[in-house]
Amino acid sequence: MKSFSLVKLFSILFFLSNFLNSETIKFGLGSCLDQDYPQPIWTVIEAEQLNHFVFLGDNVYGDLPTGSLSKMRHAYKKQSSILPEFLNQMEIFPIWDDHDYGINDGGGDYKLKKDAKKMFLDFWEIPENDIRHEREGIYFSDEKIFFDKKFKLIFLDTRYFRSKLIKANDAYIKNEDIEATILGKEQWDWLSSELKDDFDFLIVFSSIQILAKDHRFEKWSNFPKERNKLLNYLHEFRGKTLLVSGDRHRGGIYKKNNLYEITASSLNKPGSYDFETDKYLFGKTFPEENYGTIEISKSTIKVNLKGISGQLLNSITIKY
Repeated sequence: MKSFSLVKLFSILFFLSNFLNSETIKFGLGSCLDQDYPQPIWTVIEAEQLNHFVFLGDNVYGDLPTGSLSKMRHAYKKQSSILPEFLNQMEIFPIWDDHDYGINDGGGDYKLKKDAKKMFLDFWEIPENDIRHEREGIYFSDEKIFFDKKFKLIFLDTRYFRSKLIKANDAYIKNEDIEATILGKEQWDWLSSELKDDFDFLIVFSSIQILAKDHRFEKWSNFPKERNKLLNYLHEFRGKTLLVSGDRHRGGIYKKNNLYEITASSLNKPGSYDFETDKYLFGKTFPEENYGTIEISKSTIKVNLKGISGQLLNSITIKY
């Protein structure tokens, strides 16, 4: 990555130029980007002419079974040499998942999480005066004005505070402990405060899936109390909220009542082609390489899941 000051200045100028001459603001979405695998998908993503890109976690694969961060340093160094130059022309929003957190399926008990956090913030060139350097975890928020509307962007940390997972018969099952958490008290208090702001539309980014319930892997449903709490928080903003996730090596769109979630995963590490469905699945899932886009216009938000050649896999349109 280039030095932050130059990247930030260029990003702002690029964004203003595109915004003033465009009727659509475009976010790119992606997760699960292995530095040791080819990354041909960037060619079609560049052609999207995005204004922003959100890295949804597993942005490198630097974890080891021991929890050592020795591989992480090399992973970041290699990824830095691979990421395409056009990303320097837009605003980047990163969150992490387990493979750039430091240990597979890791949670709050990971002993090197503070070291992993420093490496994460350094790699993404987060300014020293950013609140993420001061507090625990890497969660944050942003606000954007598009077409005279305020968009609230919430980026959650589903690793740093998370309680232990429970496994049975090679599947993660519900942790019914009333003390079990994903976000932790500090992050929940922060989220509650953030949602008191005035805004016209809310986008919540989570590394792991929020709506999906039926698969055996990591998801918010493994902590039903936490999932219900989040959905209750969001109920007030029904009809003007979008959820975004990664992690699964399987893309898809999910719907619960009038709440949609897009899962964009994986950029270059496709998942199993085994059939998968879910109570809340809207259409079908796509295990091949994929990415997402959010296209914001004056009255609608178009959410697209696209394949490695740019082909449309699934899409929804939300009026706001």
